[in-house]
Amino acid sequence: MINQRKDHNIKAYILLFIVFAVLLTLLDLKYIGDEYVRRVLNLAAIYTIVSVSMNLVNGFTGLFSLGQAGFMAIGAYTVAIFTVPLESRASIFYVVPQNPALAGIHIPFPAALLLGGLLAALVAILIGIPVLRLKSDYLAIATLGFSEIIRIVFTNAKTITNGALGIKSIPKMPTMWVFFGVMILSVAFIVFLINSSYGRAFKAIREDAVAAEAMGINLFKHKVMSFAIGAFFAGIGGGLFASLLGTVDPKQFYFTMTYNFLLMIVLGGMGSISGTVIASFIVTIGLEVLRFFDNPLTLFGVTIPIFRAGFRMVIFSALLMILVLFFRNGLLGQKELSWGMVRDWFGRLRRYKR
Repeated sequence: MINQRKDHNIKAYILLFIVFAVLLTLLDLKYIGDEYVRRVLNLAAIYTIVSVSMNLVNGFTGLFSLGQAGFMAIGAYTVAIFTVPLESRASIFYVVPQNPALAGIHIPFPAALLLGGLLAALVAILIGIPVLRLKSDYLAIATLGFSEIIRIVFTNAKTITNGALGIKSIPKMPTMWVFFGVMILSVAFIVFLINSSYGRAFKAIREDAVAAEAMGINLFKHKVMSFAIGAFFAGIGGGLFASLLGTVDPKQFYFTMTYNFLLMIVLGGMGSISGTVIASFIVTIGLEVLRFFDNPLTLFGVTIPIFRAGFRMVIFSALLMILVLFFRNGLLGQKELSWGMVRDWFGRLRRYKR
C-alpha cells in the first residue's frame, strides 16, 4: 500500500512538472502573455529563491536574520562587474575609471552568477563568526546593520561599483528558463538539505538549542552553515536580479527589500518551503495586479482623491491583515504542500457547497 502511494505521488509530480514545462515554454515563446507578464513572473522566481533561502535561516534554523538585501547586492554587483561587455565599460565608468585590475576581466554569466553566490557565502561566514553568537533581536539588528554597511561600501567603492551611478548595460537573459531553472534547482537543493541530517540538526536548533547541543549538535557550526547557504542563494538571486533589470545601483538594496522577503516567509509559513514559494508568487503578482489603485480614478466626472501613488500598498496591507487573521501561522504553517492536502481542501469545499 505504501509503495503504491509513493508510485502514485511520483506519477502525479511528473505530470505536474510536464504541465509546468509546457506552460513555461508557451510563455517563453510568447504564445501566452507579453513582455510585462514574463518580467513579473521572472521577478517572482527570483524572489522565490531569496525568500526560500531566508526561510532556511529564519524558519528552519530559528535565527532572526535580516541581511538578505546585502547578500543580494554582492551577487548582483558581481554579475554586473564581470559580465558587462569590455567595450561598454568606458561609457559606464566615465566619472571615475574602473579599477585596472577589473577593467580587462570578462567572464560568462553562469560563472559570474556562481562567483556572486560564493562571495556572498564567504562574506556571510566572515560576518557570522562574530555575529551568530547573538540571539533574537540583537542578531536581527546586527545582520541588518551589516546589510547596510555592504550597501554603503558599494556606494563609495567608485572604481569597482561606479558608486551611486550604478552599472548599466548588463546583458539580459533571453529566456525564462534561466530564471525558473535556477529557481527549481535552488528550491530542490534546499528541500534535499532540509530532509538530510543537517536539516534535522537545523530544526533541532530551532526547537531547543540547549537540547540540541546536549545531543551532540555543534550549534556554532550548523548556524554558520545555514547562514552561509542562505547567503549563497541570496547572492544567486541578486545575480539573476541584475540580469533581469540590466542595471544595478545601491538604491535597489535598501533594508526595506529584506522586509519584503520577511513578509513572504511569514505569509507562506515559517518553516514551509512550498508555502514560501506560493507566497512569493502571491506577493509579487499581487502588487502588480493592484497597481491600478496608484492611478487617478474619475467616475461621472468626479475624481476620487484616495486613488493616488501608494494607495495600492494600503489595499495590499489590508488584504494581508485579513489573510493573517484566518491563517495565523501563514498559509501552510510548518507543513509542506502535498497532493493529499489538495484533495482534502477540495473535499471540504465540496462539503461546504452542499
